[in-house]
Amino acid sequence: MTKHGCIGSRDAGKVGIGSRLVTDRIARVYEEAIRKHARGVLLDLGCGKVPLYEVYKPYVIDNVCVDWANTLHKSPYLDYEFDLNAVIPLESAQFDTILITDVLEHILKPDMLWWEISRLLKPEGKIILSTPFFYWIHEEPHDYYRYTEHKLRMFCESNGFNVVCIEPYGGAPEIILDIIAKHIVFSRILSAIHLFFSSVFINSSIGMKLSAKSSRKFPLGYCLIAQKK
Repeated sequence: MTKHGCIGSRDAGKVGIGSRLVTDRIARVYEEAIRKHARGVLLDLGCGKVPLYEVYKPYVIDNVCVDWANTLHKSPYLDYEFDLNAVIPLESAQFDTILITDVLEHILKPDMLWWEISRLLKPEGKIILSTPFFYWIHEEPHDYYRYTEHKLRMFCESNGFNVVCIEPYGGAPEIILDIIAKHIVFSRILSAIHLFFSSVFINSSIGMKLSAKSSRKFPLGYCLIAQKK
């Protein structure tokens, strides 16, 4: 967190320079979704290094951090280490909010995880979920799927959720600039120049218009808010 809002880490060991443009874009999406919908007892599922703790801390009364053994982002803040492709050994209906960011694409058995999310949430509890669409293969070999808006809605319908909102984030400009960024990471100078000018463009009026206009057909990813019935 900064005084200007949530941005990606500037620590190269946490977020490489080639990923900062996208990370900053997604961070703003996370911040808005958490501010509007995170409440009560929150389960940070697939929490990694818990980068969003400072964002959701003011809005919740407690949090539980869970990740699996396969994660590349080991965290000292981890409460439990569970296989997210199996039954999660936590008491049913104990969470008001479940946060699951950039995790679903790494789940081999997504139907099982959705069933578990529904079981763990209290009635009228909310899930805050984000997942990439046009994004490079990452955290290999545990990168399995990309989901459209339509499949995310089907997951909700099949597991007793009402969709509050589902919005694409990013569009063709972010995708193109991210692909370039990933291919010039060999040069810190080129990467820094690219990041500066890309950030200026993305935050300009024309950049924002192009992104918004293209996001439905060329989404960088999706942010889903759904409420258990």
